[in-house]
Amino acid sequence: MKPEKKRIAIITGSSRGIGAATAIEAAKLGYEVCINFIENESAALKVADRIRNQNGKCITVQADVSKETEVIRLFEEVDKKFGTVTALVNNVGVLAEKNRLSEMTGDRINHILTVNVLSCFLCSREAVRRMGLSFGGNGGSIVNVSSAASRLGAAGEYIDYAASKGAMDTLTIGLSKEVASDGIRVNSVRPGYIFTDIHTNSGDPDRVEKLAKSLPMQRGGDPKEVADAILWLLSEEASYVTGSFIDLAGGR
Repeated sequence: MKPEKKRIAIITGSSRGIGAATAIEAAKLGYEVCINFIENESAALKVADRIRNQNGKCITVQADVSKETEVIRLFEEVDKKFGTVTALVNNVGVLAEKNRLSEMTGDRINHILTVNVLSCFLCSREAVRRMGLSFGGNGGSIVNVSSAASRLGAAGEYIDYAASKGAMDTLTIGLSKEVASDGIRVNSVRPGYIFTDIHTNSGDPDRVEKLAKSLPMQRGGDPKEVADAILWLLSEEASYVTGSFIDLAGGR
């Protein structure tokens, strides 16, 4: 029998919400997981404890993935501790308080685009340099965590966030074509109203509860529901899927 292929996942922004749920579920499936965080080390360590309590393997790495030097350090740390990454989930993302474009500052817009878009490009680049057949790798899979906002625009709330996710969608399409022959699949999930604390950070902690009844399914989503879709896209069950999107928005 051939030894089971080692699966190593980097999940950015995985100390909470969708990222944390994905890290926990990935470990259950046998992935060795890198939990990435920017500031909240205690939350990252709680996720790590949950993984280790179920006999999973993980490391926590602090890195601001909107900065090139820190992205490089993050991937090099995984190289040393686990080996070559086989799965990347570009999950890190930020949201600012609800506002119209006429009230947004340049600093706010730049921060949203830098964190949400630049991080995705930089992490994907480092993953491609390791996974790509032309770089001596064995292939792999990338999943970008976008948002239903990229389709809907988030008018009057956070069109800067929606635009950042639209850029991620374009990257998904373009990169999937660029690296398909290099053994790498690139796909995306687009969550809608999911129960995570990103809404608290935007100044509207009850947003999901308030808006859930406006959805065809009349409820908000659970982070694990998004994690399950991410892990399917990473898996061999999705081996012929690339450049595709799964919408998880309750029918919206």
